[in-house]
Amino acid sequence: MVAVLVMVGLSLARLNILLAIISATLVGGLMGGLGLVDTTKIMINGMQGNLETALSYILLGALAVTISSGNLMKVVLFKLVAWLDQKRTIFCFLIAFIACFSQNLIPVHIAFIPILIPPLLHLMNRLQIDRRAVACALTFGLQAPYMTIPAGFGLIFLNLIVDNLRQNGIQTNLSEVVAVMSISGLAMLCGLVVAILLLYRKPRFYEDRLESTTHEELKLQTKDYLALIGIVLAFMVQIFTGSLPLGAFIGLMVMLVGGVIKWGQMDMVIDEGVKMMAFVAFVMLVASGFGEVLQKTHAITDLVHLASGAISGKFAGALIMLVIGLFITLGIGTSFGTLPIIATFYCPLCLALGFDTKATILLIGIAAGLGDAGSPASDSTIGPTTGLNADQQHNHIYDTCLPTFLVYNIPLIIFGVVGALLL
Repeated sequence: MVAVLVMVGLSLARLNILLAIISATLVGGLMGGLGLVDTTKIMINGMQGNLETALSYILLGALAVTISSGNLMKVVLFKLVAWLDQKRTIFCFLIAFIACFSQNLIPVHIAFIPILIPPLLHLMNRLQIDRRAVACALTFGLQAPYMTIPAGFGLIFLNLIVDNLRQNGIQTNLSEVVAVMSISGLAMLCGLVVAILLLYRKPRFYEDRLESTTHEELKLQTKDYLALIGIVLAFMVQIFTGSLPLGAFIGLMVMLVGGVIKWGQMDMVIDEGVKMMAFVAFVMLVASGFGEVLQKTHAITDLVHLASGAISGKFAGALIMLVIGLFITLGIGTSFGTLPIIATFYCPLCLALGFDTKATILLIGIAAGLGDAGSPASDSTIGPTTGLNADQQHNHIYDTCLPTFLVYNIPLIIFGVVGALLL
């Protein structure tokens, strides 16, 4: 019953998702024989499981706002695309390549899109590039790296898989998760190639509604070099210590001391960072508390017995789990917030169906990521639309969500099912 409440709740509008999860948590505690006060205490104690991840998101949001406030991103990005004239296919692949850095090397998330894309619309129009291909390229860069590369947002996501599997009785480590999740990256790469070289390779015409802009006159200032030093330090600290919050904090402190941001602007930077990342952070906190309540009420055991009896065979089990993960992520709009929820159910279900650790990692990782591409509420689709629709000629649903849903979720499901059966 609790699982059904969650599924229904997660299909609601984004603003109702937190209330839906909290309501399902409280109802689950009451149905499990716990009092309202006890259920609330268990939920709050359970939030500790994702505190580090939530803090990482908040600090990375502040770091992204700080980096995007200077000229560093503008100069670097426009230098990279300056030679793309008359190279339509290369343009799309390079956009995907640049977007990959936003998740791992320079963790600015979607903050780079309003800087990079609108000034390039004039070039895209002249090359007659189908913007659906660019939307797919941007979504690839926003999703594939965090599912496969253990740095930046990828370190958060992959460590989430490790932590949630351990919390549910399956022992694994980061290196094993990275090796298995490379399958998801291969699936998304196949989707990117299909989108650029097959589906959306034909010319498409757009009107020039924006003035042609250039950033050739921009020069790197002292604070931009200091921002670069902060980025490098943040990256090195997270790699050597495995602590993303520490890396983001040190990067912010270097930029603050170096004058990249003024002391008086610090509140504004934190506020903007919270606005960018807080929703996902809060969903993950509440989801962790939700899982703790389900564990205490033994609701998971009953659900697993029911599901394992109804599902016949590994193929059906893998397919059903991936489809449910797709449904949940489409509703939430974030794979990070989905993972703690589905891991609570899927870990014991995978064990009951006979999947080993590697197959379980793949199913849970892909199930969480499914729907991030294609969800109208996901940053992976909202970000591309924000840039590509600067001149009001790009539809969010038909030109971003549907293309990314088709080219990424279909291969992810295929690779997920086949991979789980072969591992």
